[in-house]
Amino acid sequence: MANSIKDQEEILTKLNIHQLNPMQEEAISVIETTSNTILLSPTGTGKTLAFLLPLIKTLDPDCKDIQALILVPSRELAIQIEQVVRSMGSGFKVNAVYGGRPMSKDKIELKHLPAILIGTPGRIADHFSNDRFTKDSIKTLILDEFDKSLEVGFESEMKQIIHQLPHLNKRVLTSATQSLKVPGFVRLDQPATINYLKEKVVSKLEIKTVISPTKNKLQTLVDLIGHLGNQSGIVFCNLRESIDEVSHFLNKNNINHSCFSGGMEQKDRERSLIKFRNGTSQILIATDLASRGLDIPELKFIIHYELPRTAEEFTHRNGRTARVASKGTAYVFKWEKEYLPEFIKNSKVANISKKTIRKPQFWETLFISGGRKDKISKGDIAGLFFKQGKITKDQLGNIELKQDCAFVAVPITIADELAEKLNNTRLKKKKVRVTVL
Repeated sequence: MANSIKDQEEILTKLNIHQLNPMQEEAISVIETTSNTILLSPTGTGKTLAFLLPLIKTLDPDCKDIQALILVPSRELAIQIEQVVRSMGSGFKVNAVYGGRPMSKDKIELKHLPAILIGTPGRIADHFSNDRFTKDSIKTLILDEFDKSLEVGFESEMKQIIHQLPHLNKRVLTSATQSLKVPGFVRLDQPATINYLKEKVVSKLEIKTVISPTKNKLQTLVDLIGHLGNQSGIVFCNLRESIDEVSHFLNKNNINHSCFSGGMEQKDRERSLIKFRNGTSQILIATDLASRGLDIPELKFIIHYELPRTAEEFTHRNGRTARVASKGTAYVFKWEKEYLPEFIKNSKVANISKKTIRKPQFWETLFISGGRKDKISKGDIAGLFFKQGKITKDQLGNIELKQDCAFVAVPITIADELAEKLNNTRLKKKKVRVTVL
């Protein structure tokens, strides 16, 4: 299963991480030596790596079955963790399964069982109930963002899954929430608790209030985005209908953006995030679904276009900026006669200049109809764009490689020409379609 098992130092070098933070160091030490662990730490502090590094050490390279199961509340988090495991280059196979994609894809990928299986409780419960693989070798269970899984109603599925895992000898539960109640079915006996939510971290988050002269805050939003220039950020709304309204108004004002909500098809949500990550879109309009568990870059700002309904929502949204050691700003929108909730404190009034200083969109995203299952690598894609596309290194943006496709950021000025030039060319042994996304 594993051709070359890498140690922690090699993995960190590959991830370009020079030093673990105190939470990660403590978590690794405790998880390695303890059967049951609760890890509490704020969003963006590196919990994923904190449980993956000790997990890799427990895996047996000679075992052909699934050895570790990671349950997550959302497909986006499943995909994110899968990408982290792949980027670690440990030599162990990993797969993520989740609702919203064809079951046939799961069955193809699971013909050769991974050492690590990641999934949403609904999809994992489906595989379990249909006995699609043996569970006898699953020794480690990780419940990531456990409180969120309970919030979205996965308790019965998790109960069903855990009852079918008789050979567990290690359980790790993570959360970014302090008030966590662990149900008895988890069987988390005498857990060691690592709590970094109590740490007095000096926050570098600045909260600013943006006052709209009218109830309709759309023009004020456009003014603020113009004032912020070409920084990337998330505009949070409470409702899908609000996202549609904001998106329509930004389109009218030629502000490039992507949308993200539970009402979108999974494929469309994934592509919105890809375009946001690679710079094609610098604004993401989203519901609170985007406040946790997404693989998105460090942001300079977030905007509460609609006021959060709870203190917890406010905290999780703000967690998308000013993460770890970085600075960031949360802009809170209100109209003149509106009162802010009590939990929004220490907010200063923002002064917005009306002059728009945003530069035109630079990147565009190309879709390629071939991926990992076709033995295609990022290097193969880069080679195609350099040799046949005749572009320079500066013109090749972020490459995201999926199981059956890939996405490449290129300058918008040459995107159509490149797509036409590279369409129906060969990557490895596969003829691929190349189109503008």
